[in-house]
Amino acid sequence: MNIVFMGTPEFAVPCLERLINDDHNISAVFTQPDKPKGRGNILTSSPVKMKAAENKITVLQPITLRNDETYQLLKKLSPELIAVVAYGKILPAEIISLPKYGCVNIHASLLPKYRGAAPIQWSIINGESETGVTSILMDEGIDTGDMLLSEQTEIGENENSGELFNRLSFIGADIMSKTIMRLQAGTISPIKQDDNLANYAPMITKTLCPINWKDSAQKVHNLIRGLAPLLSATAIINGKVIKIHSSKYFGGSIGRPGEVIENYPRLLVACGAGSAIEILTLQVEGKRVMPANEFMRGHRIEKGSLFESIPV
Repeated sequence: MNIVFMGTPEFAVPCLERLINDDHNISAVFTQPDKPKGRGNILTSSPVKMKAAENKITVLQPITLRNDETYQLLKKLSPELIAVVAYGKILPAEIISLPKYGCVNIHASLLPKYRGAAPIQWSIINGESETGVTSILMDEGIDTGDMLLSEQTEIGENENSGELFNRLSFIGADIMSKTIMRLQAGTISPIKQDDNLANYAPMITKTLCPINWKDSAQKVHNLIRGLAPLLSATAIINGKVIKIHSSKYFGGSIGRPGEVIENYPRLLVACGAGSAIEILTLQVEGKRVMPANEFMRGHRIEKGSLFESIPV
């Protein structure tokens, strides 16, 4: 099949690789324009662009899809299908209706739950025990198109969003491959989403990072692993901002919310509802990430001292 692929981050790379390995003709790859990154603001290509270049596939990086020039270019490419995976741009109606088999999007949730930009992080933050990947026929809404195929997977009790991203990216590649095969064979029946079951997963921002120690330990643990590794849950102790990168639910405890109830060899902190977490790795801002027992050897945090919430 002649396919145009649209995607940007690492999550989309396994899908592109799978389509190449399935011997489809990838006539072009659309990805976001290069962006400055790091302390030196070095202009950096997206992971999808780098993978396309490895395979000598034409790469296009339009600033917008909402112009006649882009439409005419796509029309000339004559894709039978446009595969979209975390591209980061809204497709206008004239592009959606262009390919014979439509535009197929891979979304990292069990739709209609968690439509939007950050379904993986929110599924963890909200304490979901399972999630998955859904392929849809795109329409003009945000993740509202008819569902094609889906696959479910359990979320590990200590799995963070980066680890789940990685697993779902490969499930997504498999779902994309099966979806295209069945579209070609005419053996797939689109299913409309039930809007009454839908919720929205907005982009994750730093406003979510401060820990509310009055929350239950499970809720605090879910926040820590849901933000990691792109962002970090934060707190203040002894006047220093601390980033908490990983934790483990400990269970019942007696202590004020945020109180250090054990400081060596493990770091236990009381939360709300008579519960506690064990902090596994943490970091003083500007310093390296350390396991808790190593951190405690270099930073004096007394038993009974308090982790405090950072005001938002």
